[in-house]
Amino acid sequence: MRRAMAIMCFIGGSMAVHGQDDLLGLLGEEEGGPIYTIASFKATRVINGHSLENMKHGVLDARISHRFGFLSGGINDFFGLDNADVRLGLDYGITDRLMVGIGRSGYQRTVDGFFKYKLLRQCDEGCAMPLTLVIVGASSLTTAPARDVPWYGPDRKDYFSNRLSYSWQLVLGRKFSEAFSLQLMPGVVHRNLVELASDHNDLVNVGVGGRMKLSKRVAVNGEYFHVFRERSPLFTNSLSLGFDIETGGHVFQLHLTNSTGMFERAFITETIGKWGDGDIHFGFNISRVFTVHRPKRPE
Repeated sequence: MRRAMAIMCFIGGSMAVHGQDDLLGLLGEEEGGPIYTIASFKATRVINGHSLENMKHGVLDARISHRFGFLSGGINDFFGLDNADVRLGLDYGITDRLMVGIGRSGYQRTVDGFFKYKLLRQCDEGCAMPLTLVIVGASSLTTAPARDVPWYGPDRKDYFSNRLSYSWQLVLGRKFSEAFSLQLMPGVVHRNLVELASDHNDLVNVGVGGRMKLSKRVAVNGEYFHVFRERSPLFTNSLSLGFDIETGGHVFQLHLTNSTGMFERAFITETIGKWGDGDIHFGFNISRVFTVHRPKRPE
C-alpha cells in the first residue's frame, strides 16, 4: 500500500508542474541544418531495453519501473499483485546525442548506471543517413547480502569486484514510417563472478525490438533478447510485449514480460520466467520529463 501511495504521489505531483513541453519535442529534435528523424519510439526504452531515442539536451527523465509477481502464482499470490520489484531511475540528456542515467532496483538491491550515445542519426531532410546507430555502456553493482545472491556459494569470499557486471550494446534501427519502427540490439554482458567454473563470464546476445503505432497517443511494442552461449537450465530468454500510452509529459508503458530485473545483467542473463508455464509479470513503466536546462538559441 505504501508503494502504491508513493507512485500516486509521484504522478499527482508531476501533473501539477506547469509549462511542460510535449514529450515528443524532448526526444532530440534540433533546429537548423539537417532535419533528423524523431519519435521512433515514444520513450527511451522499448520495454526493458534501450530504444533508439535519447532525451534532449537539458531534459531530465524521472522513471518508475514496476514488475508484479508471476501470474502463475495464482489466487494465493493474487496473480502476482501481492509481490513486486521496483526500479527508480533518473536519465539526463547532457547533449542531444549523449544521455546518462542511474537507477536503484529492489532486485538484489542493485544500483546501475549507463551512458548512451548516438553515433549516427536517421535523417528526414538535409542528409542521406537511413539509420540510427546508438552505443550503450552500462554497469551494475549488487548490494544484497551474499546469502541472498544465487550465484554466491557458501565458500565464496565476498570481494567488492564480485558484485560488478558490465554491458555493451549497439542499437541499430530505423523508423520506416509514422506507424512502424524496428531495431536490432547486439551486445555482450560481462559478469565478474559466476556460479560455476564452467559458466561463461561473457554472454554474447542479440535483441530485437519493434513499435507499431495504433493511434496518435497509443503504440504496441515488442522486445526479445537471445543469449547464444549455454547458461544454467534455470535461465531462459527475455520476451516482453506491451503498450505505450503518451499523455503530454507522461508516457505510461503497460506490458507483460518474463523478466524480473530491469537492468541489463538481470533481464538479459537472469530471466527465469517461461511464458508457456504462465511465469509472466504484469508491469509498467512511468516516465515524467522535466526541462532542467534550456540551451540558448544561436543568435
